[in-house]
Amino acid sequence: MKQKQPTGPTPLDGIRYFSPPDDYILSGRDGLVAILWQGKPPLPLMEEDFPAAESGSPDYDMVGRGIYQALRLNPDCLGAAAYAGVLKEAYPHIISELGGEIIMLDAKEVDAPYLDRKINLLKIMALLDQENAGLPLEIARAYVDKGSNLSSMQHAVTCWYAAEKQLKMSLSLRPDDVHARYEYGEALYILGRYEQAAEVWSGLITSLDQGERARVEARVAGILAGRIPMVPPIDYLTALSIAVELHDNGFSNDAAAIINDVLADAVFAEQFPLNEVYYLLGTCYQESGLVAEAAEAFKRS
Repeated sequence: MKQKQPTGPTPLDGIRYFSPPDDYILSGRDGLVAILWQGKPPLPLMEEDFPAAESGSPDYDMVGRGIYQALRLNPDCLGAAAYAGVLKEAYPHIISELGGEIIMLDAKEVDAPYLDRKINLLKIMALLDQENAGLPLEIARAYVDKGSNLSSMQHAVTCWYAAEKQLKMSLSLRPDDVHARYEYGEALYILGRYEQAAEVWSGLITSLDQGERARVEARVAGILAGRIPMVPPIDYLTALSIAVELHDNGFSNDAAAIINDVLADAVFAEQFPLNEVYYLLGTCYQESGLVAEAAEAFKRS
C-alpha cells in the first residue's frame, strides 16, 4: 500500500509555523541579508516569538532562532534543506555555533542523549554541505555507537538500519573510502546480509595493510565457510536490550537466561566485544544470590 505523503509542516515541540505574505523579505546584518521568502516552506518560529510575528512580521533574529531550533529538533523535518540553505546564506554565527557544539559533544561520554544531539547536529551540517562524504560517515558512526550501547540497545534495529543508509550515502559521494566501505560491510553483517558483506569486504582487501588485510580475509573466509552467528547479530542485540529491560524491572533470573542464550553462540561471542554484557550478567547473578557465577562473569567483563 502506498504511504501517505505529509501534507503540512512537521509538528515540533515549541515550534509554530508562520506563512508570510508573498512579498516578505528576510533582511538583516545591515543589509547584507535580503532573501525573498516566496516559494519557501512556512517559517518555523519559537512559540514565544509567534505573537510578535503575527502582529507584524518576523525579524531576522526570530527567523534564525526558529529555524535553528526546528532543525535541532528534527533535521529530517519537511523543508529541512530549504531551512538549512537559509542558515548557510544568512546566519554565519549560527553555523559557527553549530560547529563548536559538535566539537564539544565529541569530548563527552558516549550515551544516548549526547548521541541523539550529535546525530541531529551532524545532520544539519550534512544539509549545509551535501557533497561532504565525511558527514554521513560520522552520522553512521554515531548511530552505531547508540545501537551497540547496552543503555540504548532498544534502538539497535533503528540505529543499524540508519547507519547502513548513511554509509551508502557516504560511499555514493566517495566510493574509494576504505574505512566507509569496511564499516558498510560491518553494518550489512550485523543486519544478517552476510554474502553482501563478504562482497563489500572482498573488494577492499587489496587496499589494506597487512594486519587489516588478515583480519578482513578471516571475516570473509568465515562467511564463505558458513561460520556465522546462528541468527543475525541484530537479533542478538535486540535480545540483549530485552535482558536489560528485565534486569531493570527486577527480573534478574530471566535477564541472565537471555544473556546466556546469546553468549551460547560462540561465533557471535567471539566476534563482538561483550564486556558490558558479562558485567550485566554478573550483576544479575549477584542479585540472584549466585556468588560464584557472579564472580566468574565479572572476571570476564
